[in-house]
Amino acid sequence: MSAAGHPPGAGHPPGSGILAHRLRIACAITAIILVAEVAGGLLTRSLALLSDAGHVFADLFALAISAYALSLARVPPDSARTYGYHRAEVFAALLNGLGLVAISVWIVVEAVERLQAPVAVRSGPMAVVAVVGLLANLAIILLLRGHTGENLNVRSALMHVIGDLLASVAVVIGGIVMWATGFYLLDPILSLLVVVILLRGAYGLIAEATHILLEGTPRGVDLTQVERAITQIDGVRGVHDLHIWSLCSEYAALSAHVVVREQSTSEARRIVDQVGRMLAERFRIVHTTIQSESAACALDEATVCLTEHNH
Repeated sequence: MSAAGHPPGAGHPPGSGILAHRLRIACAITAIILVAEVAGGLLTRSLALLSDAGHVFADLFALAISAYALSLARVPPDSARTYGYHRAEVFAALLNGLGLVAISVWIVVEAVERLQAPVAVRSGPMAVVAVVGLLANLAIILLLRGHTGENLNVRSALMHVIGDLLASVAVVIGGIVMWATGFYLLDPILSLLVVVILLRGAYGLIAEATHILLEGTPRGVDLTQVERAITQIDGVRGVHDLHIWSLCSEYAALSAHVVVREQSTSEARRIVDQVGRMLAERFRIVHTTIQSESAACALDEATVCLTEHNH
């Protein structure tokens, strides 16, 4: 006996239309910052500003991923992709992380050269461009801050923007110091500071994407706690073959065999429904495949008497 719940990709999250619109605005603002910082970095010969532009590029990519992921989440599953397109976000995040590493390597090479032979920087215009980027990042944070609790992907993109805000602050301070003192070695030093921020973000992206692609247990979900919560439900004798994995950063799935005491099929179905509701309410795991089996069946693997439930 089986009952099908909502498949991944079905339905639209509340407020997703407003959030998608705000993400598109954030992408437009970030694209303008990127052009301004690349142009400003080339004109002022500031490696710190170009390094920050690399971070801005990562911000733009992360925001675009978030917006695109919201669009893909609306595409229903089909016969070729029964889970929909949720994993596209994970592959994009992995590419984003690898791109950050590549940018960081280039910045480090340039910084080492400038540490050996400092280059005069037009620090005044550099600081002005950095201030514009700082204000734009503040605008994006205000635009998205009310939606950070809705979507883990959006929250991670916002962390990129906050990191870029801090980098912009460092570039502004560096521009002022270089303008006042002529200490141009500060420019490559600041660029190396930005690299630390970039690599920290890259490590997080690559680690999380790899964890999801390897079907790891979702972050924040304790397998032992889930098993204990299932066995505490009245009528459940035990649970085995418990698996929890992530389809993407915010969509967890579960499959398990639940052993129930000897009783009617309808009562076993009620227990399975209760398990599904508990998993959704307590652990936010809404896509579950649960098979119920009696204690007698659990002892005799040759006996087939399973009740399937897809929630």
